[in-house]
Amino acid sequence: MEVVDLTRELVSIPSHEDETAAGDYIEAWLRRETDADVARDEVGNVIARRSGGVGAGAGADSRTDSSPGGETTPAERSLALVGHHDVVEPADAQLEDGEYVLEERDGRLYGRGAADMKGAVAAAMLAFRDATSGSNEGEEDGDRGGDGAAELVFASFVGEEVGGVGARHAIDRGFAPDYAVVGEGSTGYSGPGVTDVAVAHKGRRGSTITARGTAAHASEVGAGENAIYRATDAVDRVRDLEPPSVEVAGEAIEGSLAVTEIEGGSAMNVVPDRCELTVDERTVPGERAALERVEDLAGVEWTVDQDLPPMRCNDEAFATAVLEAADAAQPGSPELIAKPHATDAGWLAAAGTECVICGAAEPGEAHTEDESVSLEVLERCRETYRTVAASWLS
Repeated sequence: MEVVDLTRELVSIPSHEDETAAGDYIEAWLRRETDADVARDEVGNVIARRSGGVGAGAGADSRTDSSPGGETTPAERSLALVGHHDVVEPADAQLEDGEYVLEERDGRLYGRGAADMKGAVAAAMLAFRDATSGSNEGEEDGDRGGDGAAELVFASFVGEEVGGVGARHAIDRGFAPDYAVVGEGSTGYSGPGVTDVAVAHKGRRGSTITARGTAAHASEVGAGENAIYRATDAVDRVRDLEPPSVEVAGEAIEGSLAVTEIEGGSAMNVVPDRCELTVDERTVPGERAALERVEDLAGVEWTVDQDLPPMRCNDEAFATAVLEAADAAQPGSPELIAKPHATDAGWLAAAGTECVICGAAEPGEAHTEDESVSLEVLERCRETYRTVAASWLS
């Protein structure tokens, strides 16, 4: 299968410390295999664009832009197939003489990045190349699904594994597709081996609570103000907070809060003047826990260190169209589901893109010592992406 060969090529390129070589390969392949406009930005993102017919399929609505003279004209609608070509650091068993180890057995390809997510990137590259407009013979332009030209975009970002560096860079510089299929893992959620369509995922907000006091000798505890005691008051406040919950696709997505680290004190006989807590919070679309309430306590400060946004697709027609494409590509019956993990879809959704997630990785596969991806599912993803892209261009 072509998608397997391309996945092997991508997975063989180390990209946990420097994504340049993997980006070079993707860029060269797109320039060789397609007639798209291919660009490489300052941080290494690879973005390619093609325009199609007058339709805007895959469930997209018809929107317009206003020209400078006030006249309303049809807008070009864009759909992006999105992935990333960076990976987490490989385990020792996944390296040999500095090169990534690949192995194919029992219908799976093993290697760092096979599941997360070079396999889906390969499937998206092929779908981007192979998607062609439907014939629409006998139809007038006015009979088609939308007004205005349709643009198909392929994007592979850097730095997803370290907080969405590439996606944020692209968004800050105007990357704003109307719709996106993000190829992160969605296989095995509703049932074993079934590739579902995720219409929501949680985000992650990591923060630090700093309690300050006054140091004193431990033999005279009243002469100081114990920062650890103030920190434990903050812990109690965190435990009393109710994490939010929202319902998406018929299921509840539950947020969570956990104090995961604590550091304070300098010696056994000193009342500490500083104590820090780390809080891991899993956020849900539209809601946040009221962590700012810890600052009502004396001597307590709260600082947000990382905020990876959640995602929810609000376009039911688009989600349904992708689900139908996924259903046609496999023997199982996929469902609309929610993921627990943050992805680049969160950054895109926060910028106004309607996103869904559909990809080959299964729960528990990414970042493991024996990371692997199903060859059958790779082909399934390729066909799903191709169907959605062709519908968009028709």
